Amino acid sequence: MKIAIIGTGYVGLPSGVGFAELGNEVVCIDKDADKIEALQNGKITLFEEGIDELFAKNTKSGRLRFTTSMKEGVEGADVVVLAVGTPPHPVTKAADLKYIYAAALELAEYLTGYTVVATKSTVPVGTGDDIETLISQKNPFADFDVVSLPEFLREGFAVHDFFHPDRIVVGANTEKAKEKIKELYKPFEGQTKMLFVKRRSSETIKYASNAFLAIKIHYINEMANFCEKAGADISEVAQGMGLDNRIGAKFLNPGPGYGGSCFPKDTMAMSYMARQNGVEMSLINAAISGNAQRKKEMAQRILEMVKGIDNPKIAVLGLAFKNGTDDCRESPALEIVEELISPKVQIVAYDPKAMGVACRLLGNKIEYADSMYQAAQGADVVALLTEWDEFRTLDLEQLSAIMQHKKIVDCRNLLNKAEVVAKGFEYQGIGK
Repeated sequence: MKIAIIGTGYVGLPSGVGFAELGNEVVCIDKDADKIEALQNGKITLFEEGIDELFAKNTKSGRLRFTTSMKEGVEGADVVVLAVGTPPHPVTKAADLKYIYAAALELAEYLTGYTVVATKSTVPVGTGDDIETLISQKNPFADFDVVSLPEFLREGFAVHDFFHPDRIVVGANTEKAKEKIKELYKPFEGQTKMLFVKRRSSETIKYASNAFLAIKIHYINEMANFCEKAGADISEVAQGMGLDNRIGAKFLNPGPGYGGSCFPKDTMAMSYMARQNGVEMSLINAAISGNAQRKKEMAQRILEMVKGIDNPKIAVLGLAFKNGTDDCRESPALEIVEELISPKVQIVAYDPKAMGVACRLLGNKIEYADSMYQAAQGADVVALLTEWDEFRTLDLEQLSAIMQHKKIVDCRNLLNKAEVVAKGFEYQGIGK
Protein backbone atom coordinates (compact mmCIF):
# COMPACT_ATOMS: atom_id res chain seq x y z
CA MET A 1 0.00 0.00 0.00
CA LYS A 2 1.00 3.61 -0.42
CA ILE A 3 0.81 5.47 2.87
CA ALA A 4 1.21 9.19 3.48
CA ILE A 5 2.01 10.29 7.01
CA ILE A 6 1.56 13.96 7.85
CA GLY A 7 3.84 14.86 10.75
CA THR A 8 7.29 13.49 11.63
CA GLY A 9 7.25 13.71 15.41
CA TYR A 10 7.21 11.04 18.10
CA VAL A 11 4.14 9.40 16.51
CA GLY A 12 4.61 10.07 12.80
CA LEU A 13 8.25 9.06 12.39
CA PRO A 14 8.16 5.71 14.26
CA SER A 15 4.86 4.88 12.52
CA GLY A 16 6.38 5.71 9.13
CA VAL A 17 9.41 3.55 9.80
CA GLY A 18 7.17 0.74 11.02
CA PHE A 19 4.80 0.76 8.06
CA ALA A 20 7.76 0.85 5.66
CA GLU A 21 9.31 -2.15 7.41
CA LEU A 22 6.04 -4.01 6.79
CA GLY A 23 6.61 -3.55 3.05
CA ASN A 24 4.54 -0.46 2.33
CA GLU A 25 5.56 2.60 0.32
CA VAL A 26 5.63 5.40 2.88
CA VAL A 27 5.98 9.13 2.35
CA CYS A 28 6.34 11.28 5.47
CA ILE A 29 5.29 14.92 5.07
CA ASP A 30 6.24 17.86 7.26
CA LYS A 31 6.20 21.63 6.80
CA ASP A 32 9.48 21.98 8.69
CA ALA A 33 11.94 22.17 5.80
CA ASP A 34 15.00 21.82 8.07
CA LYS A 35 13.63 18.66 9.63
CA ILE A 36 12.79 17.14 6.26
CA GLU A 37 16.24 18.01 4.92
CA ALA A 38 17.83 16.32 7.94
CA LEU A 39 15.70 13.20 7.47
CA GLN A 40 16.49 13.11 3.75
CA ASN A 41 20.17 13.21 4.67
CA GLY A 42 19.78 10.27 7.03
CA LYS A 43 19.73 12.21 10.30
CA ILE A 44 17.01 11.08 12.71
CA THR A 45 15.44 14.07 14.42
CA LEU A 46 14.43 12.40 17.70
CA PHE A 47 15.66 9.67 19.99
CA GLU A 48 13.83 6.34 19.96
CA GLU A 49 15.37 3.02 20.91
CA GLY A 50 15.78 0.76 17.87
CA ILE A 51 14.73 3.23 15.20
CA ASP A 52 18.16 3.84 13.63
CA GLU A 53 18.63 0.50 11.87
CA LEU A 54 15.08 0.33 10.49
CA PHE A 55 15.26 3.95 9.36
CA ALA A 56 18.50 3.33 7.45
CA LYS A 57 17.25 0.08 5.95
CA ASN A 58 13.97 1.49 4.62
CA THR A 59 15.30 4.81 3.37
CA LYS A 60 17.98 2.91 1.47
CA SER A 61 15.38 0.61 -0.10
CA GLY A 62 13.25 3.59 -1.12
CA ARG A 63 10.23 2.42 0.83
CA LEU A 64 10.55 5.40 3.19
CA ARG A 65 10.77 8.94 1.81
CA PHE A 66 10.38 12.46 3.16
CA THR A 67 8.99 15.61 1.61
CA THR A 68 7.51 19.02 2.37
CA SER A 69 5.10 18.60 -0.55
CA MET A 70 1.57 17.56 0.39
CA LYS A 71 0.86 16.86 -3.27
CA GLU A 72 3.80 14.47 -3.60
CA GLY A 73 2.84 12.53 -0.50
CA VAL A 74 -0.95 12.36 -0.78
CA GLU A 75 -1.60 11.78 -4.50
CA GLY A 76 -2.26 8.09 -5.06
CA ALA A 77 -2.14 7.22 -1.37
CA ASP A 78 -4.37 4.42 -0.07
CA VAL A 79 -4.17 5.74 3.47
CA VAL A 80 -3.29 9.23 4.70
CA VAL A 81 -2.33 9.31 8.38
CA LEU A 82 -2.72 12.55 10.34
CA ALA A 83 -0.02 12.63 13.04
CA VAL A 84 0.32 16.35 13.73
CA GLY A 85 0.37 17.96 17.14
CA THR A 86 -2.72 18.90 19.12
CA PRO A 87 -1.17 21.00 21.91
CA PRO A 88 -3.29 22.38 24.74
CA HIS A 89 -4.83 25.79 24.23
CA PRO A 90 -2.94 28.25 26.48
CA VAL A 91 -6.15 29.43 28.18
CA THR A 92 -8.84 26.74 28.02
CA LYS A 93 -6.38 23.78 27.94
CA ALA A 94 -8.60 22.18 25.29
CA ALA A 95 -6.79 20.41 22.44
CA ASP A 96 -5.81 22.99 19.83
CA LEU A 97 -6.92 21.62 16.46
CA LYS A 98 -5.56 24.33 14.16
CA TYR A 99 -2.76 22.12 12.82
CA ILE A 100 -4.95 19.13 12.12
CA TYR A 101 -7.63 21.26 10.47
CA ALA A 102 -5.00 22.97 8.32
CA ALA A 103 -3.60 19.59 7.27
CA ALA A 104 -7.07 18.29 6.41
CA LEU A 105 -7.81 21.30 4.22
CA GLU A 106 -4.47 21.07 2.43
CA LEU A 107 -4.60 17.34 1.74
CA ALA A 108 -8.19 17.50 0.45
CA GLU A 109 -7.31 18.77 -3.03
CA TYR A 110 -4.77 16.00 -3.64
CA LEU A 111 -6.95 12.98 -2.89
CA THR A 112 -7.11 10.64 -5.89
CA GLY A 113 -9.19 7.47 -5.94
CA TYR A 114 -10.63 6.02 -2.75
CA THR A 115 -8.57 7.10 0.28
CA VAL A 116 -8.86 6.50 3.98
CA VAL A 117 -7.85 9.52 6.07
CA ALA A 118 -6.79 8.08 9.43
CA THR A 119 -6.41 10.33 12.46
CA LYS A 120 -3.59 9.17 14.76
CA SER A 121 -3.36 12.51 16.52
CA THR A 122 -5.21 12.56 19.83
CA VAL A 123 -8.28 14.65 19.08
CA PRO A 124 -11.50 15.60 20.90
CA VAL A 125 -14.61 13.56 20.32
CA GLY A 126 -16.28 14.66 17.12
CA THR A 127 -13.11 15.83 15.37
CA GLY A 128 -13.48 13.10 12.75
CA ASP A 129 -16.84 14.63 11.80
CA ASP A 130 -15.18 18.03 11.43
CA ILE A 131 -12.37 16.64 9.26
CA GLU A 132 -14.92 14.89 7.05
CA THR A 133 -16.82 18.13 6.58
CA LEU A 134 -13.70 20.19 5.85
CA ILE A 135 -12.44 17.76 3.20
CA SER A 136 -15.87 17.49 1.55
CA GLN A 137 -16.24 21.26 1.40
CA LYS A 138 -12.74 21.70 -0.05
CA ASN A 139 -13.07 18.82 -2.52
CA PRO A 140 -16.72 17.80 -3.13
CA PHE A 141 -15.63 15.09 -5.58
CA ALA A 142 -13.23 13.30 -3.22
CA ASP A 143 -13.89 9.62 -2.56
CA PHE A 144 -12.76 9.10 1.03
CA ASP A 145 -13.57 8.01 4.56
CA VAL A 146 -12.25 9.39 7.82
CA VAL A 147 -11.34 6.90 10.54
CA SER A 148 -10.01 7.31 14.06
CA LEU A 149 -6.83 5.26 14.53
CA PRO A 150 -5.52 6.20 17.98
CA GLU A 151 -1.89 5.41 18.71
CA PHE A 152 -0.79 3.69 21.88
CA LEU A 153 2.97 3.92 21.31
CA ARG A 154 5.03 4.59 24.42
CA GLU A 155 7.77 7.13 23.87
CA GLY A 156 11.13 5.42 24.14
CA PHE A 157 9.54 2.10 23.20
CA ALA A 158 7.60 3.21 20.13
CA VAL A 159 9.37 0.90 17.68
CA HIS A 160 8.82 -2.12 19.91
CA ASP A 161 5.19 -1.17 20.51
CA PHE A 162 4.52 -0.68 16.80
CA PHE A 163 5.48 -4.29 16.08
CA HIS A 164 3.98 -5.70 19.29
CA PRO A 165 0.69 -3.84 19.81
CA ASP A 166 -1.50 -5.02 22.67
CA ARG A 167 -4.52 -3.83 20.69
CA ILE A 168 -5.41 -1.94 17.54
CA VAL A 169 -8.45 0.31 17.89
CA VAL A 170 -10.23 1.49 14.74
CA GLY A 171 -13.09 3.96 14.71
CA ALA A 172 -14.73 3.47 11.30
CA ASN A 173 -18.28 4.26 10.23
CA THR A 174 -18.23 2.39 6.90
CA GLU A 175 -17.44 -1.19 5.90
CA LYS A 176 -15.22 0.04 3.07
CA ALA A 177 -12.98 1.89 5.52
CA LYS A 178 -12.85 -1.12 7.84
CA GLU A 179 -11.63 -3.35 5.01
CA LYS A 180 -8.90 -0.88 4.06
CA ILE A 181 -7.61 -0.71 7.65
CA LYS A 182 -7.77 -4.51 7.92
CA GLU A 183 -5.53 -4.66 4.85
CA LEU A 184 -3.14 -2.13 6.40
CA TYR A 185 -2.77 -4.21 9.58
CA LYS A 186 -2.93 -7.64 7.93
CA PRO A 187 0.63 -8.51 9.11
CA PHE A 188 -0.71 -8.45 12.69
CA GLU A 189 -3.65 -10.74 11.96
CA GLY A 190 -3.85 -13.41 14.64
CA GLN A 191 -1.19 -11.69 16.76
CA THR A 192 -3.25 -8.98 18.43
CA LYS A 193 -6.83 -7.90 19.04
CA MET A 194 -8.28 -5.50 16.46
CA LEU A 195 -11.28 -3.67 17.84
CA PHE A 196 -13.66 -1.93 15.43
CA VAL A 197 -15.92 0.68 17.01
CA LYS A 198 -17.76 3.84 16.05
CA ARG A 199 -15.50 6.78 15.29
CA ARG A 200 -16.58 8.81 18.32
CA SER A 201 -16.03 5.81 20.59
CA SER A 202 -12.50 5.41 19.25
CA GLU A 203 -11.75 9.08 19.87
CA THR A 204 -12.99 8.65 23.44
CA ILE A 205 -10.99 5.45 24.07
CA LYS A 206 -7.67 7.28 23.72
CA TYR A 207 -8.60 9.97 26.24
CA ALA A 208 -10.24 7.50 28.62
CA SER A 209 -7.15 5.27 28.58
CA ASN A 210 -4.62 8.04 29.21
CA ALA A 211 -6.75 9.69 31.89
CA PHE A 212 -7.11 6.37 33.72
CA LEU A 213 -3.35 5.79 33.71
CA ALA A 214 -2.73 9.34 34.94
CA ILE A 215 -5.18 8.74 37.79
CA LYS A 216 -3.35 5.50 38.63
CA ILE A 217 -0.04 7.38 38.87
CA HIS A 218 -1.61 10.08 41.05
CA TYR A 219 -3.12 7.41 43.29
CA ILE A 220 0.15 5.56 43.89
CA ASN A 221 1.89 8.87 44.66
CA GLU A 222 -0.74 9.68 47.27
CA MET A 223 -0.38 6.16 48.67
CA ALA A 224 3.41 6.73 48.84
CA ASN A 225 2.78 9.81 50.98
CA PHE A 226 0.63 7.68 53.26
CA CYS A 227 3.33 5.03 53.54
CA GLU A 228 5.90 7.63 54.59
CA LYS A 229 3.67 8.73 57.48
CA ALA A 230 2.39 5.27 58.45
CA GLY A 231 5.72 3.44 58.36
CA ALA A 232 4.94 1.21 55.38
CA ASP A 233 7.07 0.69 52.26
CA ILE A 234 5.37 1.72 49.01
CA SER A 235 7.49 -0.73 47.01
CA GLU A 236 6.05 -3.62 48.98
CA VAL A 237 2.54 -2.16 48.91
CA ALA A 238 2.67 -1.65 45.13
CA GLN A 239 3.97 -5.18 44.64
CA GLY A 240 1.09 -6.59 46.64
CA MET A 241 -1.44 -4.48 44.77
CA GLY A 242 0.00 -5.41 41.39
CA LEU A 243 -0.45 -9.12 42.02
CA ASP A 244 -4.19 -8.53 41.81
CA ASN A 245 -4.87 -8.97 38.07
CA ARG A 246 -7.81 -6.58 38.35
CA ILE A 247 -5.29 -3.85 39.20
CA GLY A 248 -2.07 -4.93 37.46
CA ALA A 249 1.49 -3.93 38.27
CA LYS A 250 1.99 -1.28 35.60
CA PHE A 251 1.91 2.42 36.50
CA LEU A 252 2.31 1.66 40.20
CA ASN A 253 5.77 3.22 40.43
CA PRO A 254 5.71 6.27 42.71
CA GLY A 255 7.68 9.28 41.60
CA PRO A 256 7.64 13.00 40.89
CA GLY A 257 4.38 12.91 38.92
CA TYR A 258 3.39 12.22 35.33
CA GLY A 259 4.56 14.27 32.36
CA GLY A 260 5.27 14.02 28.65
CA SER A 261 3.27 14.88 25.58
CA CYS A 262 0.18 12.79 26.44
CA PHE A 263 -0.98 12.56 30.04
CA PRO A 264 -0.90 16.28 31.00
CA LYS A 265 -2.45 17.34 27.70
CA ASP A 266 -5.04 14.59 27.52
CA THR A 267 -6.26 14.88 31.11
CA MET A 268 -6.77 18.62 30.68
CA ALA A 269 -8.53 18.09 27.34
CA MET A 270 -10.75 15.39 28.85
CA SER A 271 -11.67 17.69 31.71
CA TYR A 272 -12.51 20.47 29.24
CA MET A 273 -14.65 18.15 27.10
CA ALA A 274 -16.48 16.97 30.21
CA ARG A 275 -17.30 20.55 31.21
CA GLN A 276 -18.51 21.27 27.69
CA ASN A 277 -20.86 18.29 27.98
CA GLY A 278 -22.01 19.09 31.50
CA VAL A 279 -20.28 16.09 33.09
CA GLU A 280 -18.29 16.17 36.33
CA MET A 281 -14.91 14.41 36.14
CA SER A 282 -13.83 14.62 39.78
CA LEU A 283 -11.13 11.92 39.56
CA ILE A 284 -9.45 13.46 36.54
CA ASN A 285 -9.58 16.94 38.07
CA ALA A 286 -8.05 15.61 41.29
CA ALA A 287 -5.23 13.97 39.30
CA ILE A 288 -4.53 17.21 37.42
CA SER A 289 -4.30 19.37 40.55
CA GLY A 290 -2.49 16.70 42.56
CA ASN A 291 0.08 16.18 39.82
CA ALA A 292 0.85 19.90 39.69
CA GLN A 293 1.33 19.96 43.46
CA ARG A 294 3.52 16.86 43.31
CA LYS A 295 6.32 18.69 41.48
CA LYS A 296 6.32 21.44 44.11
CA GLU A 297 6.49 18.83 46.88
CA MET A 298 9.48 17.12 45.26
CA ALA A 299 11.32 20.42 44.86
CA GLN A 300 10.67 21.21 48.51
CA ARG A 301 12.13 17.85 49.56
CA ILE A 302 15.32 18.65 47.71
CA LEU A 303 15.54 22.14 49.20
CA GLU A 304 15.00 20.72 52.70
CA MET A 305 18.13 18.61 52.18
CA VAL A 306 20.28 21.72 51.69
CA LYS A 307 18.61 23.86 54.32
CA GLY A 308 21.23 25.73 56.31
CA ILE A 309 23.94 25.29 53.66
CA ASP A 310 25.18 28.58 52.19
CA ASN A 311 24.94 28.78 48.39
CA PRO A 312 24.21 25.07 47.99
CA LYS A 313 24.98 23.10 44.86
CA ILE A 314 22.30 20.70 43.62
CA ALA A 315 23.22 18.00 41.12
CA VAL A 316 20.18 17.05 39.01
CA LEU A 317 20.31 13.67 37.28
CA GLY A 318 17.62 13.37 34.63
CA LEU A 319 15.81 16.00 32.57
CA ALA A 320 13.66 14.00 30.13
CA PHE A 321 10.13 13.25 31.29
CA LYS A 322 11.03 9.54 31.41
CA ASN A 323 13.79 7.18 30.36
CA GLY A 324 14.17 6.04 26.77
CA THR A 325 13.43 9.41 25.19
CA ASP A 326 14.85 12.90 24.80
CA ASP A 327 11.37 14.44 25.10
CA CYS A 328 11.13 17.12 27.78
CA ARG A 329 7.56 18.24 27.16
CA GLU A 330 5.81 18.66 30.53
CA SER A 331 8.78 16.91 32.13
CA PRO A 332 8.43 16.64 35.92
CA ALA A 333 12.22 17.00 36.11
CA LEU A 334 12.17 20.35 34.34
CA GLU A 335 9.28 21.62 36.43
CA ILE A 336 11.12 20.62 39.59
CA VAL A 337 14.27 22.36 38.36
CA GLU A 338 12.25 25.52 37.71
CA GLU A 339 11.06 25.39 41.34
CA LEU A 340 14.65 25.03 42.55
CA ILE A 341 16.08 27.95 40.60
CA SER A 342 17.24 30.74 42.89
CA PRO A 343 20.11 33.28 42.89
CA LYS A 344 21.54 31.50 45.94
CA VAL A 345 21.33 27.97 44.53
CA GLN A 346 23.71 26.45 41.97
CA ILE A 347 22.09 23.76 39.81
CA VAL A 348 24.13 21.47 37.55
CA ALA A 349 22.22 18.92 35.48
CA TYR A 350 22.94 15.85 33.40
CA ASP A 351 20.79 13.62 31.21
CA PRO A 352 22.14 10.93 28.85
CA LYS A 353 19.83 11.86 25.95
CA ALA A 354 17.92 15.08 26.66
CA MET A 355 20.69 17.62 27.20
CA GLY A 356 20.16 19.42 23.91
CA VAL A 357 16.39 19.60 24.25
CA ALA A 358 16.56 20.68 27.90
CA CYS A 359 19.16 23.34 27.15
CA ARG A 360 16.87 24.88 24.54
CA LEU A 361 14.09 25.03 27.14
CA LEU A 362 16.05 26.14 30.21
CA GLY A 363 18.83 28.12 28.56
CA ASN A 364 21.38 29.52 30.99
CA LYS A 365 19.13 29.29 34.03
CA ILE A 366 21.20 26.29 35.12
CA GLU A 367 24.55 24.68 34.33
CA TYR A 368 25.06 21.45 32.37
CA ALA A 369 27.49 18.58 32.85
CA ASP A 370 28.89 15.94 30.52
CA SER A 371 28.41 13.08 33.00
CA MET A 372 26.61 12.29 36.22
CA TYR A 373 29.85 12.45 38.16
CA GLN A 374 30.77 15.82 36.71
CA ALA A 375 27.36 17.09 37.81
CA ALA A 376 27.90 15.70 41.32
CA GLN A 377 31.40 17.20 41.73
CA GLY A 378 31.25 19.38 44.86
CA ALA A 379 27.49 18.97 45.14
CA ASP A 380 25.63 19.14 48.44
CA VAL A 381 22.81 16.92 47.24
CA VAL A 382 22.14 14.67 44.25
CA ALA A 383 18.53 14.63 43.00
CA LEU A 384 17.51 11.67 40.83
CA LEU A 385 14.61 12.81 38.66
CA THR A 386 14.49 10.47 35.62
CA GLU A 387 14.71 6.67 35.77
CA TRP A 388 17.64 6.10 33.41
CA ASP A 389 19.31 2.72 34.00
CA GLU A 390 22.77 4.25 34.29
CA PHE A 391 21.63 6.14 37.38
CA ARG A 392 20.78 2.83 39.06
CA THR A 393 24.45 1.90 38.91
CA LEU A 394 25.87 5.03 40.51
CA ASP A 395 29.27 4.29 42.06
CA LEU A 396 28.60 5.32 45.65
CA GLU A 397 32.31 5.24 46.55
CA GLN A 398 33.11 7.68 43.76
CA LEU A 399 30.12 9.81 44.65
CA SER A 400 31.17 9.95 48.27
CA ALA A 401 34.65 11.12 47.29
CA ILE A 402 33.52 14.02 45.11
CA MET A 403 30.47 15.44 46.93
CA GLN A 404 30.63 18.27 49.44
CA HIS A 405 27.79 16.80 51.50
CA LYS A 406 26.62 13.21 51.13
CA LYS A 407 22.91 13.64 50.49
CA ILE A 408 20.64 11.97 47.92
CA VAL A 409 16.99 12.63 47.09
CA ASP A 410 15.85 9.70 44.97
CA CYS A 411 12.56 10.74 43.38
CA ARG A 412 12.42 7.51 41.35
CA ASN A 413 13.48 4.93 43.99
CA LEU A 414 16.33 3.84 41.76
CA LEU A 415 18.79 3.08 44.56
CA ASN A 416 18.78 0.59 47.41
CA LYS A 417 18.27 2.64 50.56
CA ALA A 418 20.17 0.23 52.84
CA GLU A 419 23.22 0.23 50.57
CA VAL A 420 23.20 4.03 50.24
CA VAL A 421 22.86 4.61 53.98
CA ALA A 422 25.60 2.04 54.66
CA LYS A 423 27.95 4.22 52.61
CA GLY A 424 27.29 7.15 54.90
CA PHE A 425 24.75 9.02 52.79
CA GLU A 426 21.66 10.78 54.01
CA TYR A 427 18.99 9.31 51.73
CA GLN A 428 15.40 10.12 50.97
CA GLY A 429 13.34 8.03 48.59
CA ILE A 430 9.63 7.98 47.83
CA GLY A 431 7.15 6.18 50.06
CA LYS A 432 9.81 4.73 52.34
